[in-house]
Amino acid sequence: MTRTARARARKPEPALPEWDLEDLYSGPDAPELEADLAWAEAQSKAFAGRYRGRLADLDGTAMGEAIAAYEEIAERLGKATSYAQLVFAANVGDPAAGRFHQTVQERATDISTETLFFTLEINRLDDAVLAKQLESPAAGRYAPWIRDLRAFRPHQLSDEVEQLLHEKSVTGRAAWVRLFEETLADLRFPVDRKDLTLADVLNGLTDRDGAVRRKSAKALGRVLDGKLRLFSLITNMLAKDKEIEDRWRKFPFPVSERNLSNQVDDAVVEALVASVRDAFPDLAHRYYRLKARWFGRKTLDYWDRTAPLPDDQDRPYTWDAARALVLDAYGGFAPEMADIAKRFFDHRWIDAPPRPGKDSGAFSHPTVPSAHPYILMNFHGRARDVMTLAHELGHGVHQVLSAGQGALMADTPLTTAETASVFGEMLTFRAMLDGETAPSRRRILLAGKVEDMLNTVVRQTAFHEFERRVHDERRSGELSAERLGGIWLDVQRESLGPAIRFHDEYRNFWAYIPHFVHTPFYVYAYAFGDCLVNSLYDVFQKGHPGFQAKYLDMLRAGGTLRHKELLAPFGLDAGDPAFWRRGLDVISGFIDELEAMG
Repeated sequence: MTRTARARARKPEPALPEWDLEDLYSGPDAPELEADLAWAEAQSKAFAGRYRGRLADLDGTAMGEAIAAYEEIAERLGKATSYAQLVFAANVGDPAAGRFHQTVQERATDISTETLFFTLEINRLDDAVLAKQLESPAAGRYAPWIRDLRAFRPHQLSDEVEQLLHEKSVTGRAAWVRLFEETLADLRFPVDRKDLTLADVLNGLTDRDGAVRRKSAKALGRVLDGKLRLFSLITNMLAKDKEIEDRWRKFPFPVSERNLSNQVDDAVVEALVASVRDAFPDLAHRYYRLKARWFGRKTLDYWDRTAPLPDDQDRPYTWDAARALVLDAYGGFAPEMADIAKRFFDHRWIDAPPRPGKDSGAFSHPTVPSAHPYILMNFHGRARDVMTLAHELGHGVHQVLSAGQGALMADTPLTTAETASVFGEMLTFRAMLDGETAPSRRRILLAGKVEDMLNTVVRQTAFHEFERRVHDERRSGELSAERLGGIWLDVQRESLGPAIRFHDEYRNFWAYIPHFVHTPFYVYAYAFGDCLVNSLYDVFQKGHPGFQAKYLDMLRAGGTLRHKELLAPFGLDAGDPAFWRRGLDVISGFIDELEAMG
């Protein structure tokens, strides 16, 4: 049989799965969607009439009933807004999807304005009054939610100002975010007479062909340069908006609000960032020097930073192979995890095909506890895509397990939310590594994992440093596109080291990073989660008794426990500086292994 005949005889690859959102609503014009919004509006007005100004007079049972009613409204409203967000993410370039998303967001904001008083009034309650109410099981169940809510008491403004900020959010910050998303989705990057999406051009940076990598990088830098004035305006306006609100709320540093919502002290984050920055030479600088040597060079052009190794045959993974790898890895650790993850495939909770206009990133959206999460990703068949699938399924399993805590307490801080995702990656990587016996293939897998960890720990810490410097300097005036590019190059050189050679267009690459726009100071959570998982996995490998059961209990806790309480059963403490070094030593140890391989 000839090669052509064999190719024809092969079974065609099945289409990548697209999600089915009908578990939420049948479509943007579904009558159930309108009914839920109308119900939430009516219930919110009735709720305000029943409870506004009266919380201090409620006994514990009545307070519990009030919080439960508030939670039910939040759940119904969250279902509608989640659906709108998912429809928009699936086709950011579609004006109709954008209008639908904006319309639902505006209605949800108007409706939730009616219940805004509730959390503000809880924060004004006297400690003794609230403590008495929490003695009742009905109210006491929500004690963790109230604890986290009242952490923001010193930063709460008057009811009138809070309402103004709430109502204006859809035409303020949210509008700038939408402009960023739609602009990015509409960009096309010309490479070899093809107009590529952002997801496709980023995928080109990991192509085996160095010419493709170079062309992709140059196209990315060139197209971003053409939109740099707009992206600089968006960045400056969002930073100024944040500075104004931070000043009114008396947050001492730009990162302080994020730290408070992540339930970590400023000092803990400073210790993490300092530990990673101190490790830059031992981690990224050392690894990229080694990688340059593998390529027979002293330095690598920046577009070769994520290049496959010279002897990497770039083995493609089918969707079915990726699915099997992740499910087997999860099942080998805990069958319950694999059972939950399998639902995402069986019930079409994943949207995997790359396509024009689709969000270029990846996420697992928890939606609401009465439904289930949905995963969006762009699957190109690379080993990195397998890791992305493992990462997002980790989030998904976590979100399913924590749903039992209810709409108010299922969500976790960003720092601990990244734990389950990175742990899922580690399980999958270990399974892939254990399945390889050829030394060359093991080196390729190990190098890929090191690069993923450097992207998670070193690169995200550099992103954090970029954000910190931008927000600090913005307080003295607007930053030019040239200055933003200069800060970007400074932190990249510091973090990646002298083995990476930067070209001028690389100064524009800050402009496409979505976390800077969507969630300021999110990025350090990745480094937090990776180091935490490295320490956790070290405990697991050493045979900690009952580890799997404790780990699943940690995920079920949702947002009811803080990281110190979550880690205590494993004998770990993120407040200890040695904790971070322990996590970084895992990465360093992998690089040691690679150096020993030659």
